Amino acid sequence: MIKMIYIGTDGGATTSKVGGVWSDGSTISTKLLQAPTNSAHGPESVVRSWVEAINTYLLQNDLTWEQVSGVGLAIPGPFQRYGVFDHSANLPDAFTGFDVHTAYSNALSERAGRSIPLTVANDGNMGGVAEAQHARGDSHGTVLMLAPGSGLGCAYMDQSGLALDGDTLAGMEAGHMPAPLHLLDNTKAYPCGCGRTWGCVEVYTCLAGLPYLLAEKLEQYPEHDLAKSPLSIKERAFALRGLAQKGDKLATELFDFQAKALGLHVANLAMALDPKFVVIGGGLMDPEATTTAFRDRYLGIVRSTAREYLWPYQRDFINIVPAALGDLSQSIGAALAALYKNRA
Repeated sequence: MIKMIYIGTDGGATTSKVGGVWSDGSTISTKLLQAPTNSAHGPESVVRSWVEAINTYLLQNDLTWEQVSGVGLAIPGPFQRYGVFDHSANLPDAFTGFDVHTAYSNALSERAGRSIPLTVANDGNMGGVAEAQHARGDSHGTVLMLAPGSGLGCAYMDQSGLALDGDTLAGMEAGHMPAPLHLLDNTKAYPCGCGRTWGCVEVYTCLAGLPYLLAEKLEQYPEHDLAKSPLSIKERAFALRGLAQKGDKLATELFDFQAKALGLHVANLAMALDPKFVVIGGGLMDPEATTTAFRDRYLGIVRSTAREYLWPYQRDFINIVPAALGDLSQSIGAALAALYKNRA
């Protein structure tokens, strides 16, 4: 009997990756297969490169196109409608309005010699699907994922394992909810890249807002090396993660602040979603980029801050855990989404 598989394509703005799962949901390979997206060559060229990447993946793992039951595609938003790009900050204008679902479906069918079901979703949501499967194991608890990086990736996976997309595919854009600034030392409502000025949570938890927070913090540390640096405030912000891991007081205080802001957001979202698991991802949880001590301190503050504001019966029910899959998450999540859609 032929063992059927599901393939996931992580079509990132700069790098594309391929992953796959067997029909029982187990991962085919943990070896990362990635290549430049080369988006400057245009969307049709990118689609062709995705098909060739799958072909390479199949060959590397002694698999065939005959075994492929479905494909999932993780792509950055926003979308005009399902499977159609809207303007993205990190993709050329040629992608705006491009019907990637139809183009990729046709390319897959042509290569395989038959129709292959394609599932398309936001890349952050697809990453959440994979991390949810890892976090809950054999249980069926719901999972909230928050991944602070350049921005705040957010996803919520229900008991089916699939992410909440919403009717306009903008569900769980929770990074742009307002932060409780009165609980964050009455800090200012800094503007967000999304255009909102009410103090988006993303600004207080991610790299996007770190220059604002650093500029404010430097007023308290006028003798700090960063206060005297000729670099731009954004360039100085990039140095903070390394400084915090060396015990620098200013940098440590800033990441403690961000952890507190994220903990408050966990509690806020728990009021609406009541998840069993909360997965914290992003660069601050990357074992190759941060020390164990840094990650433990950050997660400890997230947990203790959230606990204070959770309902009493949630405090020992909700598990706040670090992400585990790193760069594999979005391609594996896309493959799992294709599998789950096939089961539905």
